[in-house]
Amino acid sequence: MIHDMRVLALEPYYGGSHKAFIDGWRDVSRHDWTLLTLPAHKWKWRMRHAALTFANALLANEPPIEFDAVFCTDMLNLAEFRGLAPKAVRDLPTILYFHENQLTYPFRDDEPRDLHFGFTNILSALAADAVWFNSAFHRDDFLDAADDLLRRMPDHVPANAIESIRIRSCVMTPGIALPHVPERSQANVGPLRIVWAARWEHDKNPDDFFAALRDIAQHEIDFRLSVLGQHFKDVPPVFAEARNEFADRIDHWGYLENRDAYLNELARADVFVSTAHHEFFGLAAVEAMACGCVPLLPNRLAYPELIATSETLRSLCLYDGSVSGLGVGLTRIAAGLSTSMYHSARREVTALGQSHAWSRRIADFDQSLKLGSK
Repeated sequence: MIHDMRVLALEPYYGGSHKAFIDGWRDVSRHDWTLLTLPAHKWKWRMRHAALTFANALLANEPPIEFDAVFCTDMLNLAEFRGLAPKAVRDLPTILYFHENQLTYPFRDDEPRDLHFGFTNILSALAADAVWFNSAFHRDDFLDAADDLLRRMPDHVPANAIESIRIRSCVMTPGIALPHVPERSQANVGPLRIVWAARWEHDKNPDDFFAALRDIAQHEIDFRLSVLGQHFKDVPPVFAEARNEFADRIDHWGYLENRDAYLNELARADVFVSTAHHEFFGLAAVEAMACGCVPLLPNRLAYPELIATSETLRSLCLYDGSVSGLGVGLTRIAAGLSTSMYHSARREVTALGQSHAWSRRIADFDQSLKLGSK
């Protein structure tokens, strides 16, 4: 295979969606990739030392590998890296990808935000030749917060910094890996099958989700429930309460490490629900859509972008963000499961979800990387 470019990729947080993203792109790219990574834990330390660690790794490499471009993500202090790296690397065109940012990523109420990390994101964006965001919402959210932070400086506020980042920014929605797309039955013979697939943390707003389930149960809407997603040490207590309350309705409860098993669980469901207060893109929703699961999403954050091309889906798949609005949406979908309208919507969301498969996104990513390096 003839490669177009030799790319140095730097990922200080090689796990979860970061790992899935870079591996998925690299696996089908026409470029030749050298990937330097660090394990996905202790994120604050990663942001502090990754620039030095990667620079030292390159300095120790003799003879040096020649590259055409550098691709990195938001966990890297790019300004520091460009100052520490070998000259042959520091002068290369560099593309920075924002999976998230530390100015608007949610913190618990009792945890103060360390603005130094957000300022690092700003400096990295200023040091990059091209800045990519996973959604338009994320781009605007970050730039607004960055502008607010810079205006709070006591003096020497950098002129035109935000506009400088903005003109070098674009939206590159991530690809998803679909090793197989599970087959679905066209006939809905059972109750409404609901899936939740998100981190078990407060910013995903599980309280509203379970409150809406309680509401439709009281209105005698029959449903089955699968609650997926990663959970860590401090799980919100509502999960244990809900597991007990809805025990007779649960099909699956807990994290699924096996990718095929996860996709199969999505394919079994009729509706994917989000109640999130925070979402920069909505990867889980896109994966559910690709498996033929109709999403029911709050009309906020990056979610409207996922179905922006369809007026029909906007009316079916977006709710007002309230518990009562979610209950109404679930009731409407439950009542329409066997209708041609639901089957048509399912076909449409499947096509939208599968349009994010790496096999369909790769040409845009490879070409944009090539253009971004010029």
